[in-house]
Amino acid sequence: MGKKNTVLMLGILAIIVLVAAQVIIIRSNWKQNDEMLLLRYRSLSQDAVTALRGSRSTAYDTVRFILGKYSEQAVNELSLIKDEAVMETKKAEILEYFSVVLNREQDFSLYLSSYFGLMGFEKNFNHRIDISNLDIINDDDTINIFRSGTFIARRSPPREFMTTTQKGSKSSILVTRPWLADNNYILNFEYYIDFSDKKRLIFREMSASLGMSLFSILVVVIIFIVAYKNLMEEKRLSNLKTDFINNMTHELKTPLATITVAGKTLEMEQIRTDQTKILETAKMIGKQSVHLNQLINMILEISMWERTQFQLDRKKVDIEELMDDIVSSFKTGCGNCATLHQKYNLDGVQADIDLVYFTTMINNLLSNAVKYSEKEPVIDVEGFTDEKNLCIRVADNGIGISKTDQKHVFDKFYRASSGNIHKYKGLGLGLYYVKKIAEAHGGDVTLNSKPGKGSIFTITIPYK
Repeated sequence: MGKKNTVLMLGILAIIVLVAAQVIIIRSNWKQNDEMLLLRYRSLSQDAVTALRGSRSTAYDTVRFILGKYSEQAVNELSLIKDEAVMETKKAEILEYFSVVLNREQDFSLYLSSYFGLMGFEKNFNHRIDISNLDIINDDDTINIFRSGTFIARRSPPREFMTTTQKGSKSSILVTRPWLADNNYILNFEYYIDFSDKKRLIFREMSASLGMSLFSILVVVIIFIVAYKNLMEEKRLSNLKTDFINNMTHELKTPLATITVAGKTLEMEQIRTDQTKILETAKMIGKQSVHLNQLINMILEISMWERTQFQLDRKKVDIEELMDDIVSSFKTGCGNCATLHQKYNLDGVQADIDLVYFTTMINNLLSNAVKYSEKEPVIDVEGFTDEKNLCIRVADNGIGISKTDQKHVFDKFYRASSGNIHKYKGLGLGLYYVKKIAEAHGGDVTLNSKPGKGSIFTITIPYK
C-alpha cells in the first residue's frame, strides 16, 4: 500500500509541475502577444495618420464646421454672463457639446478601420476621444472652458495630426492629438483606440501553441492513468499468483500427506493382517489419488485454455433430464450435504451442449453453495427459458459476496476474502471455469448477491 501511494503521489506531483510549467509559459506568451498586439496596431495607426495627412484628408472638416457655428453663439452667450456659478454651468454645457460632436461626427474611426482591414488586420475596435484643452475666443479675449492636468501648450504652429507612441492606458493606444481651431475656439484632444475583443485576437494567435500545450498535458495524464492502472493490475495479478501458488501447494500437500500416511499404515504388521483395515486404507489412497489427479488436471486445463481455442464436443440433450442427473449425483456424492430444491419449466427443451463441461459448470456452482455456507446449506436450482436462451439459476443461503468482490469473482485465481484472510480453502478457479464454459457455449453468467443473504448465479445459454 505504501509503494502504491508513493507512485500515485509522485505521478500526481509530476503532473502538477508539468501543468504549472505550461501555465507559466502560456502566461508569458500571452503577455508577449498582448504587447506585440499593441505595438503592431500603434505602428499601423502611425502609418495611417501619416497617410491621412499626406492625402490632405478632411476627416475633421465636418466637426470643424459644426463647432465653428456653435462657438459663434457660445461667444455671445458667454459675454452676457456675469454670475460665476452660471458661467461654470455654461462651460460644462459647452464642453459636453464639443465632446458629443467629436464622437458623433468624426470620420477618423472609419478611416482607421478601413486602413486596418486593407492591411489584413482586425478592423473592429472601440474609440475614445478625450478633450485636453478647449478655449473660446471672444475678440481679443480667450476664455478657457476646460484644461486637463496633462495638457501641454505647444508653441509650434498647430497641426491637425500630431502622432505619438504614448499609451493612454494598458489596453488603449493613443493614436493622434489633433488640434482644431478657428476664429472662435481652439480645441486640443486625444484620440485613442481600444479593441472590443483583444483577448479573442490574442487567443486566435496563440491557438496553435495553446492546443499543443493542452494536448501534451492530456497525453501525459492519460499515459499516467494507463500506466498506473497497469501497475495496479500487475500488482493484483502478482498477489493472485502468489495466493494461488500458496493454495495450490496446500491443496497438493493434503492428498499427498494422506497417501503417505496411508502407505506407512500399510507397512504396519497389525494392519496387514486385518483385511478390513487394508480395504479402508486402499479406498483412502484411491480417493486422495483421484483428488490429486483432479487438481493436476485443473492446472493442465488452465494451461490448455490459455494456449488454444476452447473446443466443445456438443450433443443435443434434454436439459431437464440432464439437470436432474447432475443434481442427484452431486447430492449423493457429497453425502446429502445440502437440502436441494429443484424447479424446472423447460417443456422438454433440448440444447446442443458439451456434457462434460456443462456438468462441471453446474457442479462448481453447487460445490460453492455448500462450501461458502456457515449454516445448513439450502440450494434452489431452477431452469426456465426466455425467447432465445436456456436459463439455469442456482440460489443459495450462503455468506454472500460483497460489491467489491463481485467485480472480480469470475477472474482467474481470485478468491473473496475477509480482510486479508481467506476463510475458505480453494484455488480461485471454480467461478472462472463457470464463466469460461458459459461463454464457450455462446452464453454468459450473472451474479446477484448481498453479504449474509446468499447468492444467485444465473447461466444463460442460447438454445435456438
